[in-house]
Amino acid sequence: MDDASALYLGLISGTSADGIDVALVRFDENTPQLVDALTHPWPDELRARILAVAQDETRLDLDAYGRLDVAIGQCFADAAQRLLERNRAHAPSVRAIGSHGQTLRHRPAGEFPFTLQVGDPSVMAERCGIDVVADFRRADVAAGGQGAPLLPAVHAMLLGRADGVRVVLNLGGIANITVLDPAGKVFGFDTGPANGLMDAWHVRHRGGAYDANGAFAASGRVDDALLAALLADPYFALPAPKSTGREHFHLAWLEAHPNVSALSPADVQATLLELSARSIAEAIDRHAAEAVDVLACGGGVHNDVLMKRLDQLLGSRTLQSTAAHGVDPDYLEATAFAWLARQRLLGLPGNLPAVTGARGPRVLGAVYPAPR
Repeated sequence: MDDASALYLGLISGTSADGIDVALVRFDENTPQLVDALTHPWPDELRARILAVAQDETRLDLDAYGRLDVAIGQCFADAAQRLLERNRAHAPSVRAIGSHGQTLRHRPAGEFPFTLQVGDPSVMAERCGIDVVADFRRADVAAGGQGAPLLPAVHAMLLGRADGVRVVLNLGGIANITVLDPAGKVFGFDTGPANGLMDAWHVRHRGGAYDANGAFAASGRVDDALLAALLADPYFALPAPKSTGREHFHLAWLEAHPNVSALSPADVQATLLELSARSIAEAIDRHAAEAVDVLACGGGVHNDVLMKRLDQLLGSRTLQSTAAHGVDPDYLEATAFAWLARQRLLGLPGNLPAVTGARGPRVLGAVYPAPR
């Protein structure tokens, strides 16, 4: 297939497991161009299993792991086929699917560092009839890196044209920042929670997948004592490169702080939103003090209360959605995994060692061929 005319699919389900984002992408030279995208919902029972396992390693034996891996792969295949059908795109026109999968664990430190994303790629290749590239993070971890974040290369490609230092802020379950300077230098890391803790607390006390427009948080008041205790977590003071996930910032972590049980659920939610906003703003102040603007993407751009609070904390810096620069904030991650799939097939690196801390550039991902 002529790569200049080929389509690629990128798929990801983030830390909050609030849906599978799918992007149909073509390339102008090496720059990804979004053709169409959608978010495919998780079945409630499967989402509950994912969230339970992601927070408690005692919840999964080997048989349960195998079943979950296949069930997630089936849902990813459903999501891919739905977008392809909507665009009347047949398998021969799609060069590959780049599947991030669903992260269950991310522990890039210690004696045996690892990262684990599931969603059987062979099931996807069989169902869709398209080659699948998956397992993008482990090669970077094997090279001494964090395996995350992997988006900064695409942030630089799509949003790096600026007169001064710019920050791209991804507000997923976890927040990460990419710092771009006009000379082309790229730096980034996970700052800590964005939506993940708020989503989990909202599910417990209000149901639904997330706090729409931050309404639950807005109904409460920030508790200064709890906020100070949360911000004292050692992760926030760690130097970059660093990355984190739900295996660290989860409800058991929150509830280990004695202040929580004495507060109303709304006050806890308000404090969690302030934790996200404050930790992000402090990370930008510390590592991108000269930034003139911050461009936000990810589900958090739709949380009006979070965005307003970030705008206040960022001072004179301009805060905008990436949509203001022609980049869909909801599907930038999925677009990036289409790009990473193409990089793998071309035999080109997908990581940025300055971001992840790996010993050098690495070709990321493994190829799972479709039946011929």
